Amino acid sequence: MSSYALDDGQRLLLFDPLGVPDALLALGREREPVIVLTAPWHERDARVLVAQLDATVFAPPPDTAQDLMGKYGITAEQAGDGSPDLAWFRGDSDSDTVHWYGPGDRLPIGVEAYEGREGNDLVLWLESAGVVVAGDSLADFGAGFGLNEWLRGGVTREQVLERLRPLLELPVEIVLPAHGAPTDRAALEHALS
Repeated sequence: MSSYALDDGQRLLLFDPLGVPDALLALGREREPVIVLTAPWHERDARVLVAQLDATVFAPPPDTAQDLMGKYGITAEQAGDGSPDLAWFRGDSDSDTVHWYGPGDRLPIGVEAYEGREGNDLVLWLESAGVVVAGDSLADFGAGFGLNEWLRGGVTREQVLERLRPLLELPVEIVLPAHGAPTDRAALEHALS
């Protein structure tokens, strides 16, 4: 698993943070710390960092019970109250700490969200840095960077590629996958071909 940070001089953006080094924690105390999750299940160290840094969080919403029933064909009893991801924010809809976002949203921190495999598994575009940050949709699980072939029923590989191909119209320089090492535009082009 990988996580990334971007210091824009005003904010320290932490993407899917995990094991944040002390130097970045110190910088987070000097900047406006913002945690950006590519998927709700990538909450990783977010809760601890919210407490340590008083960070704001931008996150796709976790799956509801209805979402889980539709995605996995499970019963209402099995789905329970929905996904436990980000449960520590549940019932806190008026919080200034968490801001829910989805595909097509442009966040006030200069991030644009693209739908990947799921409506809450997103690929992010940071125009100011020429960077794409990918959740689980584009990853390297040991076989090279590419489209994650694990798809739920009812979603085809071609549908996911169509959702992500608009990224090729952008001046992407660097791709930062949540799983795998940083890569470049050529890898993105290959993955989306």
